Amino acid sequence: MPKHHLRIESYGTVDELNSYIGLIRDQDIATHDKQILKEIQDRLFTIGSSLASDPERSKMIIPDLHQTDIELLEKEMDAMNEKLPELRHFILPGGNNAISFCHIARCVCRRAERLSVNLSAESTVEEKVNIYLNRLSDYLFVLARKIGNEKNIPENQWIPRV
Repeated sequence: MPKHHLRIESYGTVDELNSYIGLIRDQDIATHDKQILKEIQDRLFTIGSSLASDPERSKMIIPDLHQTDIELLEKEMDAMNEKLPELRHFILPGGNNAISFCHIARCVCRRAERLSVNLSAESTVEEKVNIYLNRLSDYLFVLARKIGNEKNIPENQWIPRV
């Protein structure tokens, strides 16, 4: 398979995302968030394994993603959102390193999702993979807001020129 193949791009981007998640974990953030991010890194290895193996050709047994993995992200977002002010504007990335790294990871996650969805058009991709990546990008956005809120860093609101 050539290095530019969509399958390799897909799991390579998930690997890139996993590295950014590790970078977020290395920041001064809440211990609970670090624990959740470690769980996410584990799931990203699962997703990478799933994307790397062509189910139509491989007989390899790989770990699988569960509905509870998706539900964990949703539960965490709900808990964070309860403590955050209502979102009334688009938010520009930035504020401190941890917030910025969350936004970079969110963008890489969206790219991984687009690649995975594209791959699913030509090959079998576990449906939960695309759902997980979609929810993870939302989680990373909410985590960025939470970190800023906990550190009393004002959100960079985008106010369009008119």
